[in-house]
Amino acid sequence: MIEPADHTKRRNWVETILRYVPGFRGYLEKEYRRESDNLQREWLAGRLERAKRAIDNLMGLLAEGGHVDQLAKLDQVRSRIDHLIARVRGAMEGYSGFFDLVRIDEAVLDRVYEYDVSLAEKVEELATAIERLPKCPSDLSCAIDEVVASLQQFHHLWDAREEILAGLR
Repeated sequence: MIEPADHTKRRNWVETILRYVPGFRGYLEKEYRRESDNLQREWLAGRLERAKRAIDNLMGLLAEGGHVDQLAKLDQVRSRIDHLIARVRGAMEGYSGFFDLVRIDEAVLDRVYEYDVSLAEKVEELATAIERLPKCPSDLSCAIDEVVASLQQFHHLWDAREEILAGLR
């Protein structure tokens, strides 16, 4: 994941010069934050997409083995993952743009960024749990319930992120 500070290492000479123009430095920093937010949300969604493939593979194995009783639960998990991906990709951007009238406290933005880092850790835990769902149908039901609970928890965490950002606007 790219942190806003990493952009300073990758800027070109024009950006370096323009940073000395009054007001432009703040604009660049906000744009870096906006880009970091976008990249972070895309990473979260991409990680969930990769985990969803594990569900698809498991569903195929179960169908081939004639264990169709678990397919409905797995399809619900898949639908919940799709819903979460849509929420993450369609979320409001975390940082205001150049023409926004509201000034945002940089310390608050840093706290939002720290929260986003914790979301990345949570989505990694969730994706790993999905990818490690047991292949044995007898062990699967309880594991699916745990994944559903983790998905619900992540939805609540995402709600909290949206509430934080709504307070910034």
